[in-house]
Amino acid sequence: MSGHVPVMLNEVLEMLQPRDGAHYIDGTFGGGGYTRAILEAADCRVLGIDRDPAAIARGQDLVQHFGGRLTLVEGEFSRMDEYTNATDGVVLDLGVSSFQFDQPERGFSFREDGPLDMRMSLSGMSAADFVNTAEERELARVIAQFGEEKNARRIARAIIKARPVTGTAQLAAIVSDAQGAAALRHAIHPATRTFQALRIHVNDELGELTRGLEAAQSLLRPEGRLVVVSFHSLEDRIVKQFLTGRSDAAPRASRHAPAVVAARPVFHLLTPKARVPGDAELSNNVRARSAKLRAGVKLAA
Repeated sequence: MSGHVPVMLNEVLEMLQPRDGAHYIDGTFGGGGYTRAILEAADCRVLGIDRDPAAIARGQDLVQHFGGRLTLVEGEFSRMDEYTNATDGVVLDLGVSSFQFDQPERGFSFREDGPLDMRMSLSGMSAADFVNTAEERELARVIAQFGEEKNARRIARAIIKARPVTGTAQLAAIVSDAQGAAALRHAIHPATRTFQALRIHVNDELGELTRGLEAAQSLLRPEGRLVVVSFHSLEDRIVKQFLTGRSDAAPRASRHAPAVVAARPVFHLLTPKARVPGDAELSNNVRARSAKLRAGVKLAA
């Protein structure tokens, strides 16, 4: 599992509080960093889920090491309620794993040239399929919505003019040229937001997250804990609204307002404000710089 550094590991364990005899779900198994730490922290069991078959293959060493305490399933974490009946905790580490990002052939990064793929599951529509068939309006919508890119129309127009687009370096150059010289002075690469947008779209990451949070709520036992680490504002907003809106901290109807039936709280917030990595972690792991952690504990019915 070398090369994989789990983000905010100490904070995740602090929020999850693994205990003997309990059952946990690592919904984004990736390099297995969270799973290993949970299993080492307590005599418990973990169900690890990942839609990337390469992650499941890498994880077989951990399965052998921990024996029957670890079960791995290749699939989407939004379907976790199909793989088990109940759990004492769910942890989700969103976005791209280090292994996916560091392999040029997966097409997630423009640091090295590779095929324009970006599929976490290695199946379905690739990023190349989308950029080479989408209409300008749809391409611009995806880049603007999922990349929060203000120059989305200009970028979409440039991509369509250059089609076919098949490689990561080619796409990065097209986007950089479309952004103009001013974009080169910014701290992040001009193509970063476009790559993020295409990856989110191809993998339906926000839909997966929304469905996964619902599945986690249904599976958690009373006092069960949900811990989510996100890496951009779109993810964090969904997690924040989900937990806050269903928590005992959510605003209740005013006595001056029309009568409504208030929903019963489901969670108690463990993080009234998002936790962020400490200085020591940021100095050792640059990929942690945008991480935010939110967590809640499920209330008794």
